[in-house]
Amino acid sequence: MSSGTPRYDVVVVGGGIVGLATAHALVRSGRTVAVVEREPRLANHQTGNNSNVIHSGLYYAPGGYKARLAVAGCAETVAFCREHDLPHKVSGKLVVATEPQELPRLAELERRGRANGVETHRLDAHGMREREPHVRGIEALWVPSTGICDYRLVAEKIGELVVKEGGEIHLGRTVTGLAPRSEDVVVRTDRGDLLGAQAVVCGGLRSDELAEAAGADPGVRIIPFRGEYSGLTEDAAELVKGLIYPVPDPAFPFLGVHATRGIDGHVHAGPNAVLALAREGYTWGTVKPRELLGSLLYPGMLHVARTHWRYGLGEVHRSLSKSAMVTQIQRMLPEVEARHLTPAGAGVRAQAVKPDGTLVDDFLFLEQGRVLHVLNAPSPAATAALPIGREILSKLTGDTLGPL
Repeated sequence: MSSGTPRYDVVVVGGGIVGLATAHALVRSGRTVAVVEREPRLANHQTGNNSNVIHSGLYYAPGGYKARLAVAGCAETVAFCREHDLPHKVSGKLVVATEPQELPRLAELERRGRANGVETHRLDAHGMREREPHVRGIEALWVPSTGICDYRLVAEKIGELVVKEGGEIHLGRTVTGLAPRSEDVVVRTDRGDLLGAQAVVCGGLRSDELAEAAGADPGVRIIPFRGEYSGLTEDAAELVKGLIYPVPDPAFPFLGVHATRGIDGHVHAGPNAVLALAREGYTWGTVKPRELLGSLLYPGMLHVARTHWRYGLGEVHRSLSKSAMVTQIQRMLPEVEARHLTPAGAGVRAQAVKPDGTLVDDFLFLEQGRVLHVLNAPSPAATAALPIGREILSKLTGDTLGPL
């Protein structure tokens, strides 16, 4: 290896919001850091293609990473946006039960919220219509701490701070492998090697492949689920004041089709959840046969398909049929019609699945000597990113940092 190979305390693979927040925690702790991102810009995948909701921490099993880090991250994300004059709004949200059989699940959400330290208020039909006049339901939870922002702008600002505080960001540079050694880690890229005393891999949709490239057994496969959004026309957008969510199905880590008024004032509804036909399969037309076969033939995915095929077919139907999607929205907003829906883009969720078909429901980390792999960090990782970065710093070094 050339004596001129650049050396850092830590090399961070991945320029999404989790990788950037990790890099920022590391530079704050006084370490030299390089972030390597294969795309020409930051936050190009999960971070830049989601509903931009600042999650409260309501949904997550008490004691887990998501519960602890999302609750902290909710407040920190708002504070970060305020400090750096980034667009945001703490609008609160309604979680609406539309059928009696959903009431026990609503009560469980209320219990989890209480256990996680999230403020909630139970509302009857009249109370929810005071918040959202056009919503239909029998009961709801009002969650005042939920907000909205633009996570791409948040990520780009964190990247600016990393560079300002002495870190480096290498865009358009693809990591082809990692070689952990006794004293350091060789991070191989298409533009030469980097050396890190340690490395953190925040590879999102490629996190399992990068773990395997480092010689680790990730124990999971990333299955890409595309979530498509529909925009509401101006007349229909007036039906939504803030954020309106269904009671989620506890069998899945997805939160269901919800309506969100973004910081730009536009309202979108979604997402659904269909198997993407490529790791970065943002449309039905993006197909990579090798990646698709890898998903379809993975034992865990076969288990998921056998167990949840009805749910999966319903999601595909909603993807292909505007009337099917609007039927889902009408459960909470009966005045929305198919003519009100316009295409509004899609995101791809990097969902870790175990070989037995278990959909990993919490953040998942794998420590491999001098390398730490982040194997599962879908929603609410954007909300939780700043505390996730400090969590990773602690795992790597034992150091602790307070919030910004």
